[in-house]
Formats: sequence, structure tokens, C-alpha cells
Amino acid sequence: MDTRAHDLAALERALGARARRDHPLGARTTYRVGGTAALSVEPGDEEELVAVARVLGGLDVPVLVVGKGSNLLVADRGFDGLAVSLGEGFETLSFEGNQVRAGAALSLPVLARRTAAAGLAGLEWAVGVPGSVGGAVRMNAGGHGSDTATTLVSYRWVDMTTASVAESPAHRLAFAYRHTDLAPTDVVVAGTHRLEPGDPGRGKAIIDEIVRWRRANQPGGSNAGSVFTNPPGESAGRLIDECGLKGMRIGTAEVSTKHANFIQADPGGSADDVRRVIAHVQAAVASSTGVTLRPEVCMVGFPDEGVGPQ
Repeated sequence: MDTRAHDLAALERALGARARRDHPLGARTTYRVGGTAALSVEPGDEEELVAVARVLGGLDVPVLVVGKGSNLLVADRGFDGLAVSLGEGFETLSFEGNQVRAGAALSLPVLARRTAAAGLAGLEWAVGVPGSVGGAVRMNAGGHGSDTATTLVSYRWVDMTTASVAESPAHRLAFAYRHTDLAPTDVVVAGTHRLEPGDPGRGKAIIDEIVRWRRANQPGGSNAGSVFTNPPGESAGRLIDECGLKGMRIGTAEVSTKHANFIQADPGGSADDVRRVIAHVQAAVASSTGVTLRPEVCMVGFPDEGVGPQ
């Protein structure tokens, strides 16, 4: 038995009934394709999460934190590590003046609608992102002219390597476009946003317009939203479209004919086909324009990719 297999077996024994072996992982993503996790666990609160971290100490087991799976592609062969999904105890939302504190498992559309209804403005954009609060903090999610960094003032996180909990100011994340300095083993458990006073009716109107625009301009089905970040001063979708790649297909995956920065997976298809389409688009755009597109999708289980966003 190699070291990884030995440590996975030791972790499974230590976690006991909390651990699930070969649990579906790809099926939990918005691509709805891909393999299983060697082990998975769903802590219900911060205390349980820290307990998992203590068990992990010293073991050679990679950790993947899974939120809503809206920015994740899992290889067909699966993920040879521990997938951590935060349970219902992390779906909290509380208000104090113009500040809101949201648990990491709370969905972004729920956060957008509840803050707008409370007469607070600044998170309406989040209604169009089918992810979680924790994932948004990790990757500085955004859209429609705003992002997480605009309103986040602090976040709470657990270091899975030391089983420690910390509350840190948002500037520690060194925000960049769809990027922060969080390590894969830093698990966001909550985020606090400072918002502006707003009118609930106005907030609802903005949310309704965002939903309408997305339905009109972006495809439904099995995808992870925008696959590539926009290069400085450029649109990834426009570059892909100008290279004639709309509708380009490899096996069970294709570039969307509605929006070129979306890649669709067929029902029951292959995550490896999606990865091949991503690689083909990167190579074709680089060859034609000299621009190297950078994926914002987190790809796990592939030989050349590591773990990333929640």
C-alpha cells in the first residue's frame, strides 16, 4: 500500500461514521459530470470542521472544499483525497446595522435577495452567481460591475493544516480579479459585508433585471458559467467567438453556441471531454491572437491541475 492509500485508510478509520467513501463528487457540480471523491465529509458546524482538521494533521491527504460546485470540474477518475462540504450550520445570515454576516454555505442568490429585501444595497449582483459565500470570498466572485472585494470587510476561516480558527480583515486576501491569496487548506466559514442603505423596491428591480439579462444572454444546462477570466481590457468570449470556436465539440462537450465563454457538458457525458475542449480553446486562441486565456474553473483530479475555489 502506497503512502497516500495508507493515509486515506487511516483518515477513514479516524473519521469513522462521518466519512463517506467513493462519494459522488462530479454529480454535485453544475457540470454534473466527473468522478467520485476517495473520501468525503460534511461537518455541520465550525467545531466539527476543526475536529476534522485535527484528524487530518500529518496525513498526506489533499483537501478540497466543495461549495455549490458552480466553478468546479472533477476528472472522470475522481479526486484522490478528502472532499469537505459545509453543512446547514454554515448557512446563517445575520444583520447588524448596515453590516451583514453570512455563513460560507449560504447561496449567493439567497444572500442577494435577502439583503436587498432588508433595504441594503451592494450585493444585488450576487443573484446571478450560483455559488456560495465561501466560494465567492475564495475567488473574489463578481459580476455586473461589482465583486466580493467591494463590500467584504472581514472573513472567518479555519486552517486545516493547524486546526486553528481566525478572523481576518478582508485586505489580507490581496484581492485580484477572480483571485485571492487563500491557500487550498484555508476554509472560509463566514464573511462580513458592509453595505449601503437602499430601497427594497429598487433592489428587487435591479435583481429582476440581472436575472432577465442572464437568461437572455447566457445558456442554461450543464456548465460552470464563464470558463476563462477576461484578459485585461478584453473579453474572453469575444476572442473565442472571433476564432470561430462556437459549437466546437469534442466527444460529449462543446463550446456553447449562445455564449462562447461557456462550455456545455452533455447529460451523462465526460468531464475529461470538457477538459479537452478547454485545452483546445486555449491553444486555438493563443495561436490566433497571441493571448493566453486563464481558466477560472477549478479543475481537480487531472494530472496537471490542483485544487482551488470552494
